[in-house]
Amino acid sequence: MPPTDSSSAIDTHPTRSPATHVDTSSLVIVPTYNESDNIRIVIDRVMQLDADLSILIVDDGSPDGTAGVVREAMDAYPGLVHLIEREGKLGLGTAYLRGFRFALEHDYEYICEMDADLSHDPDDLPQLIAPVKANKCDLAIGSRYVGGVRVINWPLSRLVLSYGAGVYTRAITRMPIRDVTAGFKCFHRRVLERLDLSRVHSNGYAFQVEMHYRTWREGFRVKEVPVVFTERTEGQSKMSKAIVREAAWKVWELRLRDLIGRL
Repeated sequence: MPPTDSSSAIDTHPTRSPATHVDTSSLVIVPTYNESDNIRIVIDRVMQLDADLSILIVDDGSPDGTAGVVREAMDAYPGLVHLIEREGKLGLGTAYLRGFRFALEHDYEYICEMDADLSHDPDDLPQLIAPVKANKCDLAIGSRYVGGVRVINWPLSRLVLSYGAGVYTRAITRMPIRDVTAGFKCFHRRVLERLDLSRVHSNGYAFQVEMHYRTWREGFRVKEVPVVFTERTEGQSKMSKAIVREAAWKVWELRLRDLIGRL
Protein backbone atom coordinates (compact mmCIF):
# COMPACT_ATOMS: atom_id res chain seq x y z
CA MET A 1 0.00 0.00 0.00
CA PRO A 2 1.45 3.41 -0.92
CA PRO A 3 2.17 5.86 1.90
CA THR A 4 -0.51 8.40 2.70
CA ASP A 5 0.00 12.06 3.39
CA SER A 6 0.21 13.30 6.96
CA SER A 7 1.50 16.39 8.70
CA SER A 8 4.55 14.54 9.97
CA ALA A 9 5.39 13.20 6.52
CA ILE A 10 4.88 16.58 4.87
CA ASP A 11 6.85 18.62 7.36
CA THR A 12 9.88 16.34 7.67
CA HIS A 13 11.47 18.52 5.00
CA PRO A 14 10.07 22.04 5.44
CA THR A 15 9.47 24.46 2.64
CA ARG A 16 12.70 25.83 1.27
CA SER A 17 12.44 29.49 0.31
CA PRO A 18 15.06 32.19 -0.20
CA ALA A 19 15.59 34.75 2.53
CA THR A 20 14.02 37.34 0.25
CA HIS A 21 10.40 36.65 -0.64
CA VAL A 22 9.00 38.45 -3.68
CA ASP A 23 5.32 39.32 -3.37
CA THR A 24 3.30 38.05 -6.33
CA SER A 25 -0.41 37.38 -6.61
CA SER A 26 -0.23 34.13 -8.62
CA LEU A 27 1.34 30.81 -7.69
CA VAL A 28 1.93 27.84 -9.99
CA ILE A 29 2.02 24.50 -8.12
CA VAL A 30 3.98 21.71 -9.81
CA PRO A 31 4.18 18.24 -8.20
CA THR A 32 7.27 16.23 -9.14
CA TYR A 33 8.60 12.71 -8.96
CA ASN A 34 11.71 11.97 -11.01
CA GLU A 35 11.42 15.03 -13.25
CA SER A 36 15.05 16.21 -13.23
CA ASP A 37 15.13 16.25 -17.04
CA ASN A 38 12.15 18.60 -17.30
CA ILE A 39 11.77 20.70 -14.16
CA ARG A 40 14.41 23.38 -14.88
CA ILE A 41 12.91 23.92 -18.33
CA VAL A 42 9.46 24.32 -16.76
CA ILE A 43 10.74 26.77 -14.14
CA ASP A 44 12.68 28.85 -16.68
CA ARG A 45 9.69 29.10 -19.00
CA VAL A 46 7.34 30.13 -16.19
CA MET A 47 9.80 32.72 -14.93
CA GLN A 48 10.27 34.14 -18.43
CA LEU A 49 6.56 34.97 -18.77
CA ASP A 50 5.63 38.61 -18.45
CA ALA A 51 3.34 37.78 -15.55
CA ASP A 52 2.95 38.19 -11.82
CA LEU A 53 4.04 34.62 -11.04
CA SER A 54 5.80 32.54 -8.43
CA ILE A 55 6.26 28.77 -8.67
CA LEU A 56 6.14 26.06 -5.99
CA ILE A 57 7.59 22.62 -6.60
CA VAL A 58 6.27 19.84 -4.35
CA ASP A 59 8.75 16.99 -4.73
CA ASP A 60 8.04 13.47 -3.46
CA GLY A 61 11.59 12.52 -2.56
CA SER A 62 12.66 12.00 -6.19
CA PRO A 63 15.73 9.71 -6.26
CA ASP A 64 16.89 11.30 -9.54
CA GLY A 65 17.84 14.61 -7.90
CA THR A 66 14.86 16.70 -8.95
CA ALA A 67 14.99 18.69 -5.71
CA GLY A 68 18.62 19.59 -6.31
CA VAL A 69 17.75 21.03 -9.70
CA VAL A 70 15.00 23.09 -8.09
CA ARG A 71 17.40 24.44 -5.46
CA GLU A 72 19.69 25.68 -8.23
CA ALA A 73 16.72 27.44 -9.82
CA MET A 74 15.91 29.07 -6.48
CA ASP A 75 19.32 30.74 -6.57
CA ALA A 76 18.66 31.95 -10.11
CA TYR A 77 15.22 33.40 -9.27
CA PRO A 78 15.42 34.67 -5.69
CA GLY A 79 12.09 34.80 -3.88
CA LEU A 80 10.08 33.44 -6.83
CA VAL A 81 10.83 29.71 -6.73
CA HIS A 82 9.84 27.63 -3.71
CA LEU A 83 10.33 23.98 -2.82
CA ILE A 84 8.58 21.54 -0.53
CA GLU A 85 10.33 18.19 -0.15
CA ARG A 86 8.31 15.21 1.07
CA GLU A 87 9.47 11.77 2.11
CA GLY A 88 8.52 9.16 -0.43
CA LYS A 89 5.99 8.99 -3.22
CA LEU A 90 2.85 10.28 -1.47
CA GLY A 91 0.80 10.99 -4.57
CA LEU A 92 -0.44 13.74 -6.85
CA GLY A 93 -3.54 14.64 -4.85
CA THR A 94 -1.74 15.09 -1.55
CA ALA A 95 0.98 17.12 -3.30
CA TYR A 96 -1.59 19.57 -4.62
CA LEU A 97 -3.35 19.76 -1.26
CA ARG A 98 -0.03 20.61 0.37
CA GLY A 99 0.55 23.24 -2.29
CA PHE A 100 -2.94 24.69 -1.75
CA ARG A 101 -2.22 25.11 1.95
CA PHE A 102 1.05 26.87 1.15
CA ALA A 103 -0.76 29.18 -1.28
CA LEU A 104 -3.46 30.13 1.21
CA GLU A 105 -0.97 30.63 4.04
CA HIS A 106 1.10 32.96 1.85
CA ASP A 107 -1.86 35.00 0.58
CA TYR A 108 -1.74 34.09 -3.10
CA GLU A 109 -4.90 35.15 -4.93
CA TYR A 110 -4.63 33.00 -8.07
CA ILE A 111 -3.49 29.41 -7.65
CA CYS A 112 -2.58 27.27 -10.65
CA GLU A 113 -1.94 23.58 -11.20
CA MET A 114 0.49 22.40 -13.87
CA ASP A 115 2.32 19.17 -14.72
CA ALA A 116 6.10 18.97 -14.67
CA ASP A 117 6.50 17.01 -17.91
CA LEU A 118 5.86 19.88 -20.39
CA SER A 119 2.57 18.33 -21.52
CA HIS A 120 1.12 21.64 -20.32
CA ASP A 121 2.55 24.63 -22.16
CA PRO A 122 3.68 27.28 -19.63
CA ASP A 123 2.89 29.93 -22.24
CA ASP A 124 -0.81 29.13 -21.69
CA LEU A 125 -0.71 30.20 -18.03
CA PRO A 126 -1.64 33.86 -18.67
CA GLN A 127 -4.81 32.86 -20.55
CA LEU A 128 -5.86 30.65 -17.63
CA ILE A 129 -5.21 33.33 -15.03
CA ALA A 130 -6.75 36.21 -17.01
CA PRO A 131 -10.46 35.21 -16.77
CA VAL A 132 -10.10 34.53 -13.04
CA LYS A 133 -8.42 37.90 -12.51
CA ALA A 134 -11.16 39.58 -14.54
CA ASN A 135 -13.80 37.93 -12.32
CA LYS A 136 -15.31 36.09 -15.28
CA CYS A 137 -14.99 32.76 -13.48
CA ASP A 138 -13.71 31.23 -10.23
CA LEU A 139 -11.96 28.28 -11.88
CA ALA A 140 -10.43 28.30 -15.36
CA ILE A 141 -9.62 24.86 -16.77
CA GLY A 142 -7.18 24.29 -19.61
CA SER A 143 -9.33 21.99 -21.73
CA ARG A 144 -8.26 19.49 -24.37
CA TYR A 145 -11.82 18.99 -25.58
CA VAL A 146 -13.25 22.46 -26.21
CA GLY A 147 -13.41 23.42 -29.88
CA GLY A 148 -12.26 19.98 -30.97
CA VAL A 149 -9.70 17.49 -29.67
CA ARG A 150 -6.40 19.21 -28.87
CA VAL A 151 -3.95 16.41 -28.07
CA ILE A 152 -0.56 15.73 -29.68
CA ASN A 153 1.34 12.41 -29.73
CA TRP A 154 -1.23 10.29 -27.90
CA PRO A 155 -1.97 6.77 -29.15
CA LEU A 156 -5.60 6.23 -30.12
CA SER A 157 -6.16 3.96 -27.10
CA ARG A 158 -5.10 6.72 -24.68
CA LEU A 159 -7.28 9.29 -26.42
CA VAL A 160 -10.31 6.98 -26.35
CA LEU A 161 -9.73 6.30 -22.64
CA SER A 162 -9.48 9.99 -21.78
CA TYR A 163 -12.41 11.12 -23.89
CA GLY A 164 -14.50 8.18 -22.73
CA ALA A 165 -13.73 9.06 -19.11
CA GLY A 166 -15.28 12.46 -19.72
CA VAL A 167 -18.45 11.00 -21.19
CA TYR A 168 -18.69 8.46 -18.34
CA THR A 169 -18.12 11.09 -15.64
CA ARG A 170 -20.58 13.61 -17.07
CA ALA A 171 -23.26 10.92 -17.42
CA ILE A 172 -22.98 9.99 -13.74
CA THR A 173 -22.31 13.35 -12.10
CA ARG A 174 -24.16 15.71 -14.52
CA MET A 175 -21.08 17.94 -14.26
CA PRO A 176 -20.99 20.36 -17.24
CA ILE A 177 -17.24 20.08 -17.82
CA ARG A 178 -15.86 18.42 -20.93
CA ASP A 179 -12.27 17.83 -19.76
CA VAL A 180 -13.08 16.34 -16.36
CA THR A 181 -9.56 15.01 -15.68
CA ALA A 182 -7.69 18.16 -16.75
CA GLY A 183 -4.73 19.00 -14.53
CA PHE A 184 -3.93 22.45 -15.96
CA LYS A 185 -6.02 25.16 -14.30
CA CYS A 186 -6.30 28.29 -12.17
CA PHE A 187 -8.38 28.66 -9.01
CA HIS A 188 -9.33 31.88 -7.30
CA ARG A 189 -8.35 31.52 -3.63
CA ARG A 190 -11.99 31.90 -2.57
CA VAL A 191 -12.69 28.44 -4.05
CA LEU A 192 -10.00 26.74 -1.99
CA GLU A 193 -11.03 28.68 1.11
CA ARG A 194 -14.64 27.50 0.73
CA LEU A 195 -13.98 23.83 -0.04
CA ASP A 196 -13.28 21.51 2.87
CA LEU A 197 -9.94 20.24 1.58
CA SER A 198 -9.63 17.84 4.51
CA ARG A 199 -12.38 15.76 2.88
CA VAL A 200 -10.53 15.39 -0.42
CA HIS A 201 -8.77 12.03 -0.33
CA SER A 202 -8.35 10.99 -3.96
CA ASN A 203 -5.16 10.94 -6.02
CA GLY A 204 -4.33 10.85 -9.72
CA TYR A 205 -7.08 11.68 -12.19
CA ALA A 206 -9.67 11.10 -9.46
CA PHE A 207 -8.28 14.11 -7.61
CA GLN A 208 -8.94 16.36 -10.61
CA VAL A 209 -12.46 14.97 -11.02
CA GLU A 210 -13.20 15.49 -7.33
CA MET A 211 -11.91 19.07 -7.26
CA HIS A 212 -13.93 19.95 -10.36
CA TYR A 213 -17.06 18.36 -8.93
CA ARG A 214 -16.80 19.99 -5.52
CA THR A 215 -16.10 23.38 -7.10
CA TRP A 216 -19.11 23.09 -9.39
CA ARG A 217 -21.44 21.79 -6.67
CA GLU A 218 -20.50 24.75 -4.44
CA GLY A 219 -21.88 27.03 -7.13
CA PHE A 220 -18.58 28.49 -8.34
CA ARG A 221 -18.28 29.60 -11.96
CA VAL A 222 -16.19 27.28 -14.13
CA LYS A 223 -14.79 28.19 -17.54
CA GLU A 224 -12.96 25.87 -19.93
CA VAL A 225 -10.17 27.50 -21.93
CA PRO A 226 -8.90 25.61 -25.01
CA VAL A 227 -5.27 24.50 -24.75
CA VAL A 228 -3.09 22.00 -26.61
CA PHE A 229 -1.85 18.99 -24.61
CA THR A 230 1.42 17.42 -25.78
CA GLU A 231 2.51 14.00 -24.54
CA ARG A 232 5.78 14.04 -22.61
CA THR A 233 9.01 13.43 -24.51
CA GLU A 234 11.28 12.98 -21.46
CA GLY A 235 10.78 10.85 -18.36
CA GLN A 236 8.14 8.22 -17.66
CA SER A 237 4.36 8.60 -17.55
CA LYS A 238 2.74 8.14 -14.11
CA MET A 239 -0.42 6.61 -15.63
CA SER A 240 -1.40 3.21 -14.16
CA LYS A 241 -4.39 0.88 -14.03
CA ALA A 242 -4.85 1.75 -10.35
CA ILE A 243 -5.22 5.44 -11.23
CA VAL A 244 -7.87 4.61 -13.83
CA ARG A 245 -9.78 2.36 -11.39
CA GLU A 246 -9.73 5.03 -8.68
CA ALA A 247 -11.20 7.60 -11.04
CA ALA A 248 -13.90 5.19 -12.24
CA TRP A 249 -15.08 4.50 -8.68
CA LYS A 250 -14.69 8.08 -7.45
CA VAL A 251 -17.41 9.46 -9.72
CA TRP A 252 -19.95 7.03 -8.21
CA GLU A 253 -18.84 7.93 -4.70
CA LEU A 254 -19.23 11.66 -5.36
CA ARG A 255 -22.64 11.25 -6.95
CA LEU A 256 -23.99 8.91 -4.27
CA ARG A 257 -22.78 11.14 -1.43
CA ASP A 258 -24.41 14.07 -3.14
CA LEU A 259 -27.70 12.21 -3.56
CA ILE A 260 -27.88 11.37 0.13
CA GLY A 261 -26.91 14.90 1.13
CA ARG A 262 -23.51 14.17 2.69
CA LEU A 263 -21.05 15.71 0.21
